[in-house]
Amino acid sequence: MLDPADPLTRVWLWLGLVAVLVVLVLRAIRRDRREFQRFKRYRTTLRRQATYRKWLRDSFLTFGGLAAVGLLLAGAFVTPLLTELQAWGFIRANRDFVTGFPLVAVAILLVVVLAVTVLTVVGVRAAREEGDVPAIGDIRAMLPRNRQELRLGAMLSLNAGVVEEVLFRIAIPALIFGASGSAIAAVVGSLIVFGALHAYQGLAGVIGTFIIGAAFMLAYAVSGSILLAIVLHALVDLRTLVLIPAAVFGAHRVDGNASPMVGPLRAVAPAAAVSESGAPQGGRPIVDQR
Repeated sequence: MLDPADPLTRVWLWLGLVAVLVVLVLRAIRRDRREFQRFKRYRTTLRRQATYRKWLRDSFLTFGGLAAVGLLLAGAFVTPLLTELQAWGFIRANRDFVTGFPLVAVAILLVVVLAVTVLTVVGVRAAREEGDVPAIGDIRAMLPRNRQELRLGAMLSLNAGVVEEVLFRIAIPALIFGASGSAIAAVVGSLIVFGALHAYQGLAGVIGTFIIGAAFMLAYAVSGSILLAIVLHALVDLRTLVLIPAAVFGAHRVDGNASPMVGPLRAVAPAAAVSESGAPQGGRPIVDQR
């Protein structure tokens, strides 16, 4: 960990920041978009599962490794940056409210959780009726199609919650803050990088990811703990990669070993049941989303 008092620290931090950004940019340009386009064309679950595992391994090693490097270089700037963020008016007001009225804060949180749960149930039923799921960015091909893929989707979600939050909410902001001395640059810069790395999902994916990343950053700053941001990130990804495929498309009812070929997503109508082979039984016909 570099000493903030050392005059060479800022130089090393700039070098470390540039190195981290170069690795991320090269990864995004040379691999992410190309791999995702190839993934869209896969028609067997074995190839899709192999790619899920590759993404899981690469994410853990790349994002986890870069987070470790960033913390080794800029770990001394994590607490000063968080302290400065918590001094901002909006964040300070929210922290004062939570600490001053803890029971009210818990009640509000429970109401929000209940509201999100109700909206999710309503949204799932609407998606089954309409045969479509609104999505921010081009992610439909990424949705798991069977039980085996669902398990990998859950692992991807949990991994992303940990390594991406440590990298984009702690390590990269600390590097930027230590190098530039600006908390605003640390927050905005890290959010831009976080959003840009989802360019393979299209412009909507970049903008949506930027906004969601800002919400995670706010949760981290208000709570003072990265654990809340990790849990929120994991839940958002679990909704996309586990809940929606299972509740809307019936992926949990399909055995990938018995049905190795993968077709287009088909929304299961509320009254329908899906066999182990993925065929509808009873109820209204499934909706083919081609």
